Amino acid sequence: MKRRGFEIAEGWEDRGINLPKRSTAHSAGYDIEAAEDTVIPSFCPGIKPTLVATGLKAYCQPDECYLVLNRSSGAGKGIVLGNGVGLIDADYYNNPDNDGHIHIIVFNILDHDLIIKKGERIAQVVFHKFLTTDNDNASGDRVGGIGSTN
Repeated sequence: MKRRGFEIAEGWEDRGINLPKRSTAHSAGYDIEAAEDTVIPSFCPGIKPTLVATGLKAYCQPDECYLVLNRSSGAGKGIVLGNGVGLIDADYYNNPDNDGHIHIIVFNILDHDLIIKKGERIAQVVFHKFLTTDNDNASGDRVGGIGSTN
């Protein structure tokens, strides 16, 4: 039985995508790479964040989620996550809109455009168990991809 892990997202199978791995035995995060070269424009008020494709999707248990976090070296390179921390639910996996393809939402805080190269590590993922309240009665099924639960 599969518990949690990464797979190549649909449409990215033959594009040389590397599955994430931890750097050391005690690392919590799995390093995520960019799936293609991406230009991230320099930040200015009103600019929208850039979605960086990873070519990956992840699966986990129904009472788990995974967090997309900035790497400690990210801010030094000018990369900050547009949503602070990305929280991705277990039911995002294989969703009908985008197969659960993970995109990293980023801003560039430098004074010039930043080019992210394919294979460059841009974020990290940590799997996490979550708890619910005594009166929780959530129901329904995910019907879309990024931002679909409003």
